[in-house]
Amino acid sequence: MCLIVFAWRPGHALPLIVAANRDEFYARPTQALATWEDAPGVHAGRDLEAGGSWLGIGPGGRFAALTNIRDPRQPLGPRSRGELVAAFLQGELGVEAYLDQVASRSAQYSGFNLLVGDGERLGYLHARDPAPRLLSPGIYGLSNAGLNTPWPKLLKARSALGEVLESADPQQLLALLADAAPAQDAELPETGVGLATERLLSSVFIASQNYGTRASTVLIVDDQGRRRMIERSFGPFGGHLGEVELNLV
Repeated sequence: MCLIVFAWRPGHALPLIVAANRDEFYARPTQALATWEDAPGVHAGRDLEAGGSWLGIGPGGRFAALTNIRDPRQPLGPRSRGELVAAFLQGELGVEAYLDQVASRSAQYSGFNLLVGDGERLGYLHARDPAPRLLSPGIYGLSNAGLNTPWPKLLKARSALGEVLESADPQQLLALLADAAPAQDAELPETGVGLATERLLSSVFIASQNYGTRASTVLIVDDQGRRRMIERSFGPFGGHLGEVELNLV
């Protein structure tokens, strides 16, 4: 997952709204959003190479999502980051206890950002910061640096989310995720991957021959615990592969 924008508003009629793009190599085997047969109550996409996930929901209002940290100099961890999402969705630890546990062993993973929530609290952990934190109400963006790092696509998507919050229209949320316009060169971050790659990765929606946005996901949670989740899947050059919608109580 490479871009998540979300509104966290405890006490609101729609306390959690999430719009997220997962960017990955098209060759990596993936299962689209579905109910996991081996984990009752878990609904998520699945990485079929390592078995984890990038975003999903679970029993008791549980929510988890993950992005990688882009840094070619970082050491590679021996464990798959996707298991961090899967373990929270299938587990029983509270938000703070789970993030504390992950923080104590974060060196086992390549760099990551992790969001986990239980319907009442939403927590965040950056792999390079040993202190997880609970998030206050607000509109946030998360890409492949830290929370709210002002990369152009994060600023653009977060602003677009703010403009459609009142309607909370899933089609408008999916539309903001489909923005394929690259940033200007002068606005690009320098993350050590070279100018051509920085350009490719600078758009909200990424499309190329080998790497790009594999899934666009929208999650809308209301104050009664009802959850609506829509995922669109894509192949090379942004070709549309399908759409899944779940409506859960």
